Amino acid sequence: MARLAGILEALNEEEIERRRFKRKMRTRYLQRSIPDFEFVSKYRLSRELFENLCQDVVRLLPPTKNSRAIDPITKILTALNFYASGSYQGAVGQNLDTPMAQQSVSNCIRDVTDALNTPYVLRKYIRFPQSREDRNVLKRNFATQYGIPGVIGCIDCTHVAIIRPTVNEERFFNRKHYHSLNVQVIADSNLKIMNIDASYGGATHDAFIWEHSEIKDHLESLQGETTYLLGDSGYPLRVYLMTPYENAVEDSPEDRYNSRHMRTRNTVERVFGVLKSRWRCLLAARELHYAPRAAGRISIACAVLHNMCIDQNLTTPDLSSEDINYESARQPSATVWHQSSTAALDRGRATRNSLIQRLEQSR
Repeated sequence: MARLAGILEALNEEEIERRRFKRKMRTRYLQRSIPDFEFVSKYRLSRELFENLCQDVVRLLPPTKNSRAIDPITKILTALNFYASGSYQGAVGQNLDTPMAQQSVSNCIRDVTDALNTPYVLRKYIRFPQSREDRNVLKRNFATQYGIPGVIGCIDCTHVAIIRPTVNEERFFNRKHYHSLNVQVIADSNLKIMNIDASYGGATHDAFIWEHSEIKDHLESLQGETTYLLGDSGYPLRVYLMTPYENAVEDSPEDRYNSRHMRTRNTVERVFGVLKSRWRCLLAARELHYAPRAAGRISIACAVLHNMCIDQNLTTPDLSSEDINYESARQPSATVWHQSSTAALDRGRATRNSLIQRLEQSR
């Protein structure tokens, strides 16, 4: 019995020392002992940007219940490390900078993700232009950079891998035979995300997501204003949504329009590259081990952080060629959205023909 008591006492002392070590390691960040380059590498934000984030997020986190609770700064750092690495929570929790149990890591990610999804944060960092003046700024930027008038944004979807859901599994099984979210993004010419919808499964067609988008309704409400989004052939052609011209003859006005359209629309493809290079939890190779709703909220949280980084012009970390190739191979290709002739389609064709003529006149 004495031997057993001695073993228990030793284990208790070891546990006390382990907790003391964790608190000491967490305090390192408050003392700013980590070098700047290492801070950016681990958390993707500069110190200045991290402080700005804390000002927005700390007050939105659940209040701490006792002195031994994880402090808000550590919570945010832990979540950022997970978003940035895409590693399993246990691996993040064993990181020497923020050592904690996996359940604690999970709680940190949940709390910070919820804070980044609050209406206050979303209104501040992800904004679709509501005024004519704001839209005109976007049009000028696209026209200056790519030479197409009237464009305010580019739209596309990207797949974010998740574990197999327990409910409605078939809605998330995509054409590449894995489970995912099909995340719709609208981006401006500076690679900022103006709108994101992460509520649909990987089996959902891009056009279906757009058809039920609030942005579609908003654009339809604009009267007497030349305003376009650019989308690929997976979207329906409309007066406010320009798509490529099918079967264009080489070196024809339609072919030249397609080339300029593709070059401009590549903006949103670049957004996906930058977003997933910085926040690697969204890479198909990582696979979010969360239910669809939680995975969607993580995707939106990363979009908020993406926009913060774009505003600060932070350098994007490089992906390995292996990661790039794997991500490309796991993204389902766009499928053409075939539709019968309608008045809306006819108006879209007329609008696109007018745009093509305008581009030809400006050559």
